[in-house]
Amino acid sequence: MLFAPAWRADSKAAGHALDTPLPARVPPGVVLRVGDPVTRWIFEHNGWEKKLPFRIEWAEITGGPDVTEAFHAGVLDVGFGASVPPVHAVWMGIPARIVAFREYADRDRRQAWVFGTAPNARIRTLADLRGKRIAYSPSQVQGQIVIETLKAIGIRRDEVTLVELPSSIGGDVYTNALASGAVDIAPIRNDLVAQRYLRDYGRDGGRVLPHPPFRDDGTNVYVPESTLANPGKAAALRVFVHYWGLAQAWANAHPDELARGYFTGKRGLPAADALVLARYITNVAVPRDWAGAEAYEQATIDTLAPETRRPRLDAATLFDHRFETIAGDAAATGGRTRS
Repeated sequence: MLFAPAWRADSKAAGHALDTPLPARVPPGVVLRVGDPVTRWIFEHNGWEKKLPFRIEWAEITGGPDVTEAFHAGVLDVGFGASVPPVHAVWMGIPARIVAFREYADRDRRQAWVFGTAPNARIRTLADLRGKRIAYSPSQVQGQIVIETLKAIGIRRDEVTLVELPSSIGGDVYTNALASGAVDIAPIRNDLVAQRYLRDYGRDGGRVLPHPPFRDDGTNVYVPESTLANPGKAAALRVFVHYWGLAQAWANAHPDELARGYFTGKRGLPAADALVLARYITNVAVPRDWAGAEAYEQATIDTLAPETRRPRLDAATLFDHRFETIAGDAAATGGRTRS
């Protein structure tokens, strides 16, 4: 049986029902608080903020646990995360909805995450995981990757030791744990994090292993229902999601510019490292149909609910289908806006 949260019965709490059409007009004085620095740079670089009928307050709040905490504190309207954070927010009692989704355009050929092994762990293949210590975060996609991997290779959870560690955006928590020997294996991002780990510890025996074939590439834009229940913010969010779709298309077409402007210009990374990170978040697709996204979220729920003793949610209730085509339609323009 699927769990339908009781809070869904009262979607008019702040004056705007969530099952009615989105407001078309943004009233004066509306502010959206958004927590994604890459999106911020793309908006500013293209001058899009000047076109918006509302103001954005950008926040350096990224990663599932920090977004959930910010939602709980009422200091963030728009968060970004992989498959697990929106689900975990609901499990923590914070009503949230997904309003946009992206995935790798080439997801059949690349993984967003891989496993790093500690130098002295004596792990050559995933079959060697039995009896090992595995870094694990139940509120982030890393937790899903660990559980799905154990199931795929036929190792029970009680045959390993899960070491609960919240992962930082940069991956330093997990790579430091690997380097120090605090854990034997950990899921790490298949970008500069994995490359640096091999660069620093490969000569000592550190390895990078792919996980079994399952999806790990989805990224959600999600919001607390209190944002959607505010008519002004709901109208502003409709516009924001359109521009977010434009931003995905622009990044796809300009990875070198994104690397130079944001990852080197803003974060100070060497050109080669900047390009690795830019390519990690580009070549994405923004679907107009969320059937695949819902199936992906349902698989996430079905994996983690029994492991974390949480109720099994119906993934369809996490998506606000009033937004379903907005970002995809915008991305189809190639990131171009009308003057």
